[in-house]
Amino acid sequence: MAGVFDYYLLTLSWSPTFCLTHANAQQCSGKGYGFVLHGLWPQYAKGGWPQSCPPLTPLTQQERQKGLGLFPSGKLLEHEWNKHGTCSGLGASGYLKAADKALGAVVVPEALQPSTTPREYSAEQIVQLFRQSNPGMLEGGVTVRCSGPELAEVRVCLTKDLGFGECGKGVRNQCRQGPVRVPPIR
Repeated sequence: MAGVFDYYLLTLSWSPTFCLTHANAQQCSGKGYGFVLHGLWPQYAKGGWPQSCPPLTPLTQQERQKGLGLFPSGKLLEHEWNKHGTCSGLGASGYLKAADKALGAVVVPEALQPSTTPREYSAEQIVQLFRQSNPGMLEGGVTVRCSGPELAEVRVCLTKDLGFGECGKGVRNQCRQGPVRVPPIR
């Protein structure tokens, strides 16, 4: 049911890793993206999340324009609105405003800005870099997901009013042991 959830999961995708397997995607056309908005997902503290909450209303042209300033592609914007945004209870305009505010609340560490040089960190180091750049971010409020040995996403748990919060059950680091590669921009 729309609006019935416990917290948000702000998911930031490391674009260079995505582009390793999706070279023809819109966001991979030499724009030099580092972290991009994958989504702002309503979550349940006990684990899981609502999805595709009725009524499924299409984005207006104005909402689509706003969304294209936040998401790296129209296809991702539409998917995220239909699957996750509809469950925010905010309507499309409110959801996009919340996504924009959430993006603005998280400072990407200097060490993880887009670069033409490949880098390596442990998942724990990536978490610590985010926590150091974001005073008030809780120890259990940020996680890292990998795709094989590469950094795929950083996920930040936010309260319903978009302050830093604690992640719920099932939201944890998902990387194999050892160094996490941070591919360079293309």
